[in-house]
Amino acid sequence: MSQISYKDAGVDIDAGNSFVENIKPLVKSTRIPGVLGGIGSFAGAFEMPAGYKEPVLLAATDGVGTKLKLAIDSGKHDTVGIDLVAMCVNDLICNFGTPTFFLDYYATGKLDVDVATAVVGGIAEGCRQAECALIGGETAEMPGMYSSDDYDLAGFAVGVAEKSELDTPSNVRAGDKLIALPSSGLHSNGFSLARKVLFEKMGMNFDDEFNGAPLIDALLAPTRIYVKTFKQLKPKLQAMAHITGGGLVENLPRVLPEGLRATIQGDAVRILPIFELMSEHVARDEMFRAFNMGVGWSSSYAPTTSTPYWTPRTATSSVRLSRERKRRASSKRRPRSPALLHRRPIRPPYFITVLLFLQIPKRLFNPDAQHTWKPLHCTCIHGTRHRN
Repeated sequence: MSQISYKDAGVDIDAGNSFVENIKPLVKSTRIPGVLGGIGSFAGAFEMPAGYKEPVLLAATDGVGTKLKLAIDSGKHDTVGIDLVAMCVNDLICNFGTPTFFLDYYATGKLDVDVATAVVGGIAEGCRQAECALIGGETAEMPGMYSSDDYDLAGFAVGVAEKSELDTPSNVRAGDKLIALPSSGLHSNGFSLARKVLFEKMGMNFDDEFNGAPLIDALLAPTRIYVKTFKQLKPKLQAMAHITGGGLVENLPRVLPEGLRATIQGDAVRILPIFELMSEHVARDEMFRAFNMGVGWSSSYAPTTSTPYWTPRTATSSVRLSRERKRRASSKRRPRSPALLHRRPIRPPYFITVLLFLQIPKRLFNPDAQHTWKPLHCTCIHGTRHRN
């Protein structure tokens, strides 16, 4: 009687061992102070960072969603790992957590060593951008659970913050302003809708030219990681929001205190071409709920705060207007578009837009405009209670 091996059942242990050897230098390239040991143990170890009075560990987990489908179908696997890291660490910094280490989970129907190595190469690149260490992971070959070419990813990030920094909504006050850091594209949200519109409704293909490059390049542009910018601006920041699924409409209110509501100056949002392309077939309100629309990360700051990194240039006289006078003034003339002057470059170079905002609870829409997205020319926050 013939004997059946594990490989006959669809699990190749030798391929798994080859994959581990391939990624050892990738993992090593992410090593930072605090990492204890190396790859191959049963658990990764990281020493608690010094310098904290009341250190608190924060953890975040996420995936890449159906963006993976585009990577698999196009054969471009080297950037979705960056997305995986970004989706986790960008959440951590919203609670003032400085990322320390990262772990990944890679599941597939049949392990392709080259594909898996490319994916982990992207994860390592994301960790280097986020200045955190890749200290462990799991590779699961599961025949029958996935088709041979499919794979799925999950990421787990851990960071450290001061306990006193965790209550970020309490930092926001009426009169504060909002800055927005641009996204690189869709990031890792809304791809089910994007695929439906672009490929089924519009009949486009991966290689179709869009904005001077193949469409697939725009779609797979990796999620921007904001960790370095967060570290530079941390002393001046108050409440921060990672703009993911739900867009500005649902993510910004999560970090604002009860009784405050944001009104965003709509023309300050620089909508990216990929969103303009899809907006021909999707209602504007739905676009702002499903996509980031060009804003990847946002934070509030006090208008009196001075900072070595940026100087908001706004019409300060309009900030001092009373609420009634402000309404009258806004009907007569349009405030100047907000802008920022960089005193020294931030790497990578971000174009930071000031979004001036007023009153903040559950929705960002003007309650008097029947929930339509309209430019609202306001310059500060007021504490008025608004119930939906």
